[in-house]
Amino acid sequence: MKFTRYSRYTGESLDWLDLEQLVSRLSDFFLQSGFENQAYRVQEMDPGQTMDQLRDAIRRALLEGDLIPPEMLERLLEEGEPGEEQTLHDLVDRILERLAREGYISPQPPEITPPPDRTSAAHLGHGDAGEAHARFEITDKALDFLGFKTLRDLLASLGKSSFGRHDTRDLATGIESGGISRPYEFGDTLNLDIGETLSRAIRRSGGGIPIDIDYPDLMVHQAEYQSSCATALLLDCSHSMILYGEDRFTPAKRVALALAHLLRTHYPGDSLHLVLFHDSAEEVPLSELARVQVGPFYTNTREGLRLARRILQRQRKDMRQIVMITDGKPSALTLDDGRIYKNAFGLDPMVVSHTLEEVARCKRAGILVNTFMLARDYSLIHFVQQVTEICRGKAYFTTPYTLGQYLLMDYMNRKTRQIH
Repeated sequence: MKFTRYSRYTGESLDWLDLEQLVSRLSDFFLQSGFENQAYRVQEMDPGQTMDQLRDAIRRALLEGDLIPPEMLERLLEEGEPGEEQTLHDLVDRILERLAREGYISPQPPEITPPPDRTSAAHLGHGDAGEAHARFEITDKALDFLGFKTLRDLLASLGKSSFGRHDTRDLATGIESGGISRPYEFGDTLNLDIGETLSRAIRRSGGGIPIDIDYPDLMVHQAEYQSSCATALLLDCSHSMILYGEDRFTPAKRVALALAHLLRTHYPGDSLHLVLFHDSAEEVPLSELARVQVGPFYTNTREGLRLARRILQRQRKDMRQIVMITDGKPSALTLDDGRIYKNAFGLDPMVVSHTLEEVARCKRAGILVNTFMLARDYSLIHFVQQVTEICRGKAYFTTPYTLGQYLLMDYMNRKTRQIH
């Protein structure tokens, strides 16, 4: 006999909460680039966001937005300050559990601050030895969702709803039919034109059953040739990206996530590599993008271009390109002995000349350099014009608000005219 057990509903499922909408509201918190910490001169590659900071961000999102049903919000506010704090605290804890359960965040073990006698003289511990700092990491699922949302918003602003791969004027035997059939040749994709193949076989051997199909009878559809592209996204993370009262690095991170989602879902044959350049340069996995912050201070454009060129030269693609997002002039240079020469005052002739030489090497390697500028300094414009003339690429002078639209339009509208 089947029994049904009823229990008191406690609201643990949080059915009223749109979790994706909440993650969207928290995107600025998840992708913060150090802009909030610039007054404290904090430049860390891993900011180590704590669960307490996430609790505060969720609480602000609940109170400032429309995530909570109006009647529930009124009840919370009517209970008074002590009751409100306790109720919101419990609600936020349940939301954190759901975020972790559905794979948007990954809680990390608490970090115990060591006592002063176990810490180096230059980095004294704070508080007692038992103080713990629970942390979390954003997961690939959350990064993928943020990339999808950014891409969707950008395409909506562009008036685009769907798009294909990189089309060319060439015809090949692919999957989508785009031209008349032709006889099969060794190495072609076996995308048979069944009707034409049977017709040729019948004309050759007569109308007998079974139909004798021979090798010369095979006809294949022709499709538009679709090329593959290897892209190195070169992000400037020097300190100027968060100075002057504007955060330029977080919009660049959003565009990187959107571009990664675009390539994975619509251009599966393409590849994307993320390179950060500052005093030096390094390749960063896309899974680490959310935790990247600005710093150190200077702009070693030449080292970023050199690393990107080496990465792309290993890629066997029809096209290879560097997409560079920057807001500052080159101000650092890695010398042959490994030392870093720095000069932040004006355009240093030695830094500029070595940087332009690297641009020329990219051109000789068949790598296109497209530059997206987030500043309009006259000397910087002149430098970008030199880069564009050498590599025959494009230069876009844009803002953090229009960066994504310019970059995605350039990527989707780019045909393979470079290889004809």
